This record gives sequence, structure tokens and C-alpha cells, in this order.
Amino acid sequence: QKIRIVEALQAQGHFVAMTGDGVNDAPALKRADIGVAMGQGGTDVAREASSLVLLDDNFATIVAAVREGRRIYDNIRKSVVFLLPTNGAQSLVILVAVLFGLTLPLAPVQILWVNLVTAVTLSLALAYEPAEDGIMSRPPRGPGGSVISASSLRYVVVVSVLIGAATLAVFFIQRESGASTAVSQTTAVTMLALGQLAYLFSCRFIGQSSLTPRVLRGNPVVWIATGALVALQLVFTYVPFMNSWFDSAPIGLREWGMTFGFAVVVFLLVEALKAVTRRGERRADAARLRERGV
Repeated sequence: QKIRIVEALQAQGHFVAMTGDGVNDAPALKRADIGVAMGQGGTDVAREASSLVLLDDNFATIVAAVREGRRIYDNIRKSVVFLLPTNGAQSLVILVAVLFGLTLPLAPVQILWVNLVTAVTLSLALAYEPAEDGIMSRPPRGPGGSVISASSLRYVVVVSVLIGAATLAVFFIQRESGASTAVSQTTAVTMLALGQLAYLFSCRFIGQSSLTPRVLRGNPVVWIATGALVALQLVFTYVPFMNSWFDSAPIGLREWGMTFGFAVVVFLLVEALKAVTRRGERRADAARLRERGV
């Protein structure tokens, strides 16, 4: 009867977990997608037939493990969705400059710098994100599929365009104002760094709005990464030997204010895209429920 129940649920498209401790549970444990045997009171046969062994024989441990697994999966998604626009924005900036025969907004060594500082600082912060509110009220995620969904890919493309466009804008604003190439490129590098920083805060809550005070707390590593990024960018901008190595130059408060303002705009536009995406997903869910007669 147990194995028939497992097979019936699988026939309906469910991903089935089965718990058991006796010899008579072994066939169903083996047939289930995930067999969970009791580690203390379970038989050797049940443990051998299972994928997992529950060492404390406490079902609450399964719930805690599911919660932690969802948190880890979310953080992997956030990290991937965060990292991809860095290269996308840089590629867009260089592509536009080459196609139109313009001065390169970024020197090759400066591209290396941006990749270095974001990888060392910002990209590590999302690994320490706590579980989002309501993480256990979500429906189960189907097996298979990709970490990058269609909606996540849309974020990557849009953010790449936004940060790339902001970088081009500050570079050519500087050039039009008579600034040197070194100052203009340093401003562009600062825009890339601050744009990524703004996007980091948006990525903290992919499925929810980041326009909340909660985005400023809950993960102290975010603030450590922010401080490290700003410190490294100050070194890049104002330390003479860094100016020599990376063709950078000191910039003033006007440039910092301009790049910060563009970063805030990037953050708000990404949040607007998230709101539109959530509204579309709710409509799609409602349509599926109507089709099922719910």
C-alpha cells in the first residue's frame, strides 16, 4: 500500500519524499524520489534504501533542512543574477564606443579593476543573506530547470543596459564639460562600482520590494562589503601610484554626487521592474487557478 501511494502521487506529477524505519518501508523508500530513514530507530535495510538518514529521528529537522535549502538556493540565484550585469554593462559600454568610433570610457586595466573589486567585496555579501519572509509558504520548486529563470534573465539584461547607459552618460557628460580622459574614465569606473552597489541592495529581495527599511538590516556583511568597496574606490581614485597604474585621476564632489544620483536612479528603475514582474506573476497565478476551477 505504501509503494502504491508513492507511485500514485508520482503519477500526478508530485515529487515524493517518504519517511520510514522498518524493513517493510524499504520498497517505498527506494521508490520515492527522496527516501528518509530514521537514524536512531530505523533498521539497516531502511537506511540502505534511503537517500537521507535522519540522525535525530525528529521530523522538525526535515522542515529546518527544507528552509535552509531554500535559503541557499535563493542566495545562489541572487549571486548569479547580481554578477552577470557587471560583465553585461562593461560589454555594452565598450561595444557602443567601438561601434560609434568614440573614446573608450574604460581602459582595459580599469575593466580588470572593476571586476576585481566587485568580486572581492560585493559578490560575497549575498551568500550571507538570511531567509526571506514567507520562504516556507512558497509552493515547492519543480525538479530540474535552471537557476536563471526567464524573469531573472530579464533582470540581467535590463540592469546591464541601465548601468551601461549610466556609465556612458557620466563619461560623456564629463567630456562635454571639458574634463580630461583620465577624469572622465575614473568617473565612469566609479559609476560602474556604485551602480553595482545599488543593484546589490535590490538583489537582497528578488521576489519582494527592496523599498523598505529591512533592506538596510539583517545582513551585516553587506555593510562590510560596502565599506570595503568605497575604501578601494577611494584608493583607486586618490592614491598617486594607483593613478599611475590604472590611468585614474582624482575627481571632485560634483562627480561623486553625479554618480551617486545615477546609482539611485538605477535602484529605483530596477525596483519598478520588480513591481511589474510581481504583478504579472500574480495575474498568471490567478489565471492558472481559474483554469483549475479554484
